[in-house]
Amino acid sequence: MVQNENAAIRVPDDDAPPGMPRYSLWHLVLYALKLGTFGFGGPVALVGYMYRDLVEDRKWISEADYKEGLTLAQLMPGPLAAQLAIYLGYVHYRNLGATLVGIAFVIPSFIMVVLIGMAYVVYGGLDWMQAVFYGVGACVIGIVAISAYKLTTKSIGKDKLLWAIYLVSAAVTVITESELIALFLAAGVVVWLVRAPPRKWFGGSSMPGLLAMSAQLAQATPIAASVDWSLLSQIAVFFAEAGAFVFGSGLAIVPFLYGGVVNEHHWLTERQFVDAVAVAMITPGPVVITTGFIGYLVAGFSGAVVAALATFLPCYFFTIIPAPYFKKHGKLPAIVAFVDGVTAAAIGTITGAVIVLGKRSIVDVPTILLALVTVALLWKFKKLPEPVIVAAAAVVGLLIYKGGTS
Repeated sequence: MVQNENAAIRVPDDDAPPGMPRYSLWHLVLYALKLGTFGFGGPVALVGYMYRDLVEDRKWISEADYKEGLTLAQLMPGPLAAQLAIYLGYVHYRNLGATLVGIAFVIPSFIMVVLIGMAYVVYGGLDWMQAVFYGVGACVIGIVAISAYKLTTKSIGKDKLLWAIYLVSAAVTVITESELIALFLAAGVVVWLVRAPPRKWFGGSSMPGLLAMSAQLAQATPIAASVDWSLLSQIAVFFAEAGAFVFGSGLAIVPFLYGGVVNEHHWLTERQFVDAVAVAMITPGPVVITTGFIGYLVAGFSGAVVAALATFLPCYFFTIIPAPYFKKHGKLPAIVAFVDGVTAAAIGTITGAVIVLGKRSIVDVPTILLALVTVALLWKFKKLPEPVIVAAAAVVGLLIYKGGTS
């Protein structure tokens, strides 16, 4: 192993001893920056990209560490993909790695939504956005479907118990169109009890603490409406609540944002809010970055910065604070079983999300064809960059949508 002057930064080496990273911190930061810049498809696709790139192709992250990160991201409130990226940064480079990777992952899409927000304010709306989303939305479904398929085949395997949890989770997601934290917890507990039952029920086990965690978070009450804050303070408190108390990935935060931004505070009109969601869907990186766009419309650049920081800081702390315990106790049979159960439920939810999102994006023959062509291209040409397909779909969407509405 060749080591740099900075002990925290190692040069990758195929002959690295077990437990030592095969990559430098800056390699991972650059990867996160690239993923945040070109990673289309929302949280479902992004977690798939991280598995493909970091676990399968580059082998920087072990399968066990990835599963632990995915479990933690599912159990904690906040944006799924951002939390997983932060945890993967923590795996070998602890808090410094988690911090730099988290910033690198979020900053590209933040810059994009601020620039779009500027254009939105200047030109009084973005009518072309609906045309672009018409094409990109269908393409994204194809990308997400491929990612869900790969995660399923790799993580579920032939385990009948995990398959049962996977199918139940997918069905619940399709029926309710939401992610249920109780389902993840229940899945983990079921596999734990089947594979590694405690010798003494609840005697010295860490599992009751996991079960109590979501109940404690759910009891937290919103406070933004009860205090007369300045505008930026109101933005900070409201979006901190969104990041701290909303479970689920990506679009799960939208109903909470709608209730506060449109109905309670009246910061945006319904049309502006719909456009904000569209911005999140057509830009790469985490979908939750739409909070930056909303913040810009409400209070300019300072509003965008405050809204984004308030949204992502809770998920950062919800990741790095429990991370040491996951690393320390993650190899215990009970924890391994619990992680397997939550992972199966998480992947089932991701698969169900493909159907939920597909119902909104696959609306006619052209969108069906776009989705199928995307799947065929990614299946045939495994190294074909997704941004190329997304860009082509955006052009097709502009041509078809504009032609159909003219």
